[in-house]
Amino acid sequence: MENLKDKTVAILATNGFEESELKSPKDALLEAGVEVHIVSLESGDIKAWADGNWGDSYKVDKTLDQVSQSDYNALVLPGGVINPDLLRREDKAVSFVKSFFENHKPVAAICHGPWLLAEADVLQGRKVTSFHSIKTDIINAGAEWVDKEVVVDQGLVTSRSPEDLPAFNAKLIEEIKEGKHETQTA
Repeated sequence: MENLKDKTVAILATNGFEESELKSPKDALLEAGVEVHIVSLESGDIKAWADGNWGDSYKVDKTLDQVSQSDYNALVLPGGVINPDLLRREDKAVSFVKSFFENHKPVAAICHGPWLLAEADVLQGRKVTSFHSIKTDIINAGAEWVDKEVVVDQGLVTSRSPEDLPAFNAKLIEEIKEGKHETQTA
């Protein structure tokens, strides 16, 4: 696998994230040599959701108050129903997401993660996928929704569910390797 040791990626999550959608991309990024930070609303630990129940706890590396998009080469948004719904209520989280688009950096969102993209108003004219239950929300945010395991649109990587993680992780790493995408804008 490509060594991306000079890259740093933020995974934005809070309690209720789908465990596999944080753990699998994080592991793939670490294997590629990327420094990974779990960024959240508060310090301490956040609790995963796995197989219909609470999963493991994960240590928060940085809070939103401690970071800026300038600290990172890319952003990952795991899903789960609870996680993105809580994050999209927080102005700091929405602004953090939008700032990656304003600075042309890769963003990857899976499952319900694209809810944050809709809230950040960055989907207009984009081709996107997500978990099928939020399809209407994504379309109403101005995106063209497609039912594919992974969709890449100028630095924006989206996937539907944990079953799509191998394709999602591969495209995430590819987009980080490519770097900034001038057409990745808010």
